Amino acid sequence: MNAIKKPHKRIGDQLIDMGIISRDQLKIALLEQKRSKGQIGEILVQLGFLTEAVLNDALRESFGQSDTDFKEIIPDADALNLISKSLAKQLNIVPVSYQPAENKLVVAISDIYDIITLDKITTHLPAGMQVEPMLAGKSEIDSSIDQFYGYELSIDGILNEIETGQVESHHSQLQSNEYSHPTVRLVDAFIMDAVKQEASDIHFEPEEGFLRVRYRIDGVLRQIRSLHKKYWPSIVVRLKVLANMNIAETRAPQDGHISLKIHGRQIDFRVASQPTLHGENVVLRILDRNKSIIPLDDLDMPEESRNTLKLMMARPEGIILVTGPTGSGKTTTLYSLISYLNDETVNIMTLEDPVEYPINMIRQSSLNPAVKMDFAGGIRSLMRQDPDIILVGEMRDLDTASMGFRAAMTGHQVFSTLHTNSAIGAIPRLLDIGVSTDVLSGNIIGIVGQRLIRKLCPACKKPDEPTKIERKILGVEERNAERLYRTQGCNRCNQSGFKGRIALMEVLKMDPEIDEAISQKKSLRELNALVKNKGFRTLADDGIARVMSGETTLDELSRVVDLTSRLSS
Repeated sequence: MNAIKKPHKRIGDQLIDMGIISRDQLKIALLEQKRSKGQIGEILVQLGFLTEAVLNDALRESFGQSDTDFKEIIPDADALNLISKSLAKQLNIVPVSYQPAENKLVVAISDIYDIITLDKITTHLPAGMQVEPMLAGKSEIDSSIDQFYGYELSIDGILNEIETGQVESHHSQLQSNEYSHPTVRLVDAFIMDAVKQEASDIHFEPEEGFLRVRYRIDGVLRQIRSLHKKYWPSIVVRLKVLANMNIAETRAPQDGHISLKIHGRQIDFRVASQPTLHGENVVLRILDRNKSIIPLDDLDMPEESRNTLKLMMARPEGIILVTGPTGSGKTTTLYSLISYLNDETVNIMTLEDPVEYPINMIRQSSLNPAVKMDFAGGIRSLMRQDPDIILVGEMRDLDTASMGFRAAMTGHQVFSTLHTNSAIGAIPRLLDIGVSTDVLSGNIIGIVGQRLIRKLCPACKKPDEPTKIERKILGVEERNAERLYRTQGCNRCNQSGFKGRIALMEVLKMDPEIDEAISQKKSLRELNALVKNKGFRTLADDGIARVMSGETTLDELSRVVDLTSRLSS
């Protein structure tokens, strides 16, 4: 069982310090406790000195736990299967999530120091499984037991329930008595399943006669289910209710946001609907902050590239650009960079479209069309907030780029993204949108080019001899006994042969010679030759090294990086 950090003060003293109860009220409760042998918190509630909700808030603050709202928790069928409903009622607990990687069961309980109850839970679990208590109120637990248990939670089971039962899909019913309605559980089951499979997006796509459900896993869309189209009207209403979107509006695009607790951690969803020929198409972007804010030292990248990035960030003013197509991990890299610089000695401010992951101590702002705040106007406003470091979500036009470079020229460090095919390709792109060579030269600290490629499943990848063409691409001689790895497929990777993704990076650190070439308006070909002579390591070079080390395949690399030049060389 995990060690639990105890509060510095007894809960009664803490309630007095918070101004919730008086010392006289505590004395009365302590006298009552001697008679009834109950818990001091429950006695205070029974005496009417405070409500259970206020007590729970104080307890959570005392134990350093966040607020537990069961309305935002999706029940985990695996966790519920570990604890029977009768045992949950007997012990007044609710299994919230099972985390197989850590062999840990998170359990909601009203007293996280109740060692006897925690021991009883452990005896009913497989040997070696840890129990992590999560504080919740008794009445919340009572109602949640009835809410979570007794209903089918698997996708197949819920679909069977809908097929065989009489289900009324009227809008108003979706917003009351939620778990009695299978559509509510069906949407939750898809969301839970997608998070479990580590998907980045969920696509609900209506066709003429059916509904297609696809997940984007490791950057590739994978069809999960095909449902009869009759399910879609109630599903789309449920999604809109969760995302606080207008359920009556079906002819215009809408955006919404969902925040849920899944597997014991907070996960956000960005929801977008789009009217199509066969109905509204809905896509949920899964924003898991635990996986997307990665410390710089934990990024899977060559040590040389990491050291170059740290050297670039040591320069106090100028622009650092991260380039690549949509979905290439630019935002994750940017957050890693500013998190590395984040401490109490600097003021970091961001302007994003929208803010995806909140970070402590960093002032983050979203674009707001309602008040006509775009990137350029937002940067002007940020400049009046005494920033040291500014993050601009994207340099998409001349106004934004001009304001970003103006901030860099006035002593600020600026981070931003740009949609280009390579790091050196950022130069002609900036020239194309209207930034002058005089402004570019000397104000760019460095440029990072990035792609994400799928990683071979370590459980089933198989070694193989490279073909003649593959040897030419890899640049290895016929006599060398080099071996590649290829996909095979197993249950661990859902027969895809890939599990997870890795980032390919090219890190270009600017220097006076490159700045001089930019000011002289050298062509892209000349710039490429210049940086190559300086030992610049391209995306293809990084990718080839990943193939040679058995991390990915040549076919996967060629899917995201152009390797044709290596055949002609």
